[in-house]
Amino acid sequence: MKHIFKEGTNPTKPVLLLLHGTGGDENGLLALADIVDPEASVLSVRGNVLENGMPRFFRRLAEGIFDEEDLIFRTKELNEFLENASKEYKFDRQNIVAIGYSNGANIAASLLFHYKDALKGAILHHPMVPRRGIDLPDLKETKVLITAGTNDPICPQQESLELQRILDSAGASVEVHWEDRGHQLTMTEVQAGKQWYEQNL
Repeated sequence: MKHIFKEGTNPTKPVLLLLHGTGGDENGLLALADIVDPEASVLSVRGNVLENGMPRFFRRLAEGIFDEEDLIFRTKELNEFLENASKEYKFDRQNIVAIGYSNGANIAASLLFHYKDALKGAILHHPMVPRRGIDLPDLKETKVLITAGTNDPICPQQESLELQRILDSAGASVEVHWEDRGHQLTMTEVQAGKQWYEQNL
């Protein structure tokens, strides 16, 4: 997978896994990582799927309707990429915190749904429920922040609340930060993510 790795100044800090939204790339969230933790190493990944020329992490059938088969395949692909990257760049595979927006938040949530210990924690900006009706792994050591917009046309409020409930039921520690906005990623959300990260990780 196309990616950027930037080694941080403090090797004890988590590796920040950056996962862009539809049409983004591995450069798009780098400034966000600098805000959340300027000392941490950064692994920023580009999705391997193109939709009308725009990079994504998995295919969808329509707005808000995921190609579940492709989602499962791409989640496995990303998980294996993280295994290999941890060996190549010599970082702790058990110390990865994802920061994802929209489609990137969805693939991060899918990692949590499918693989125990895939992520130590996650900041999910405007995520949806990746899959329904499956048993999740034990997430009792996992910390998650969901940021969501009360007027988000792509990701309605009940979607964020359902995701919180599912992750809670798997043992994760989940907080939700609400913005009176739509689907855009705001600086106040980024700052909320930084504050949550400093308190929890």
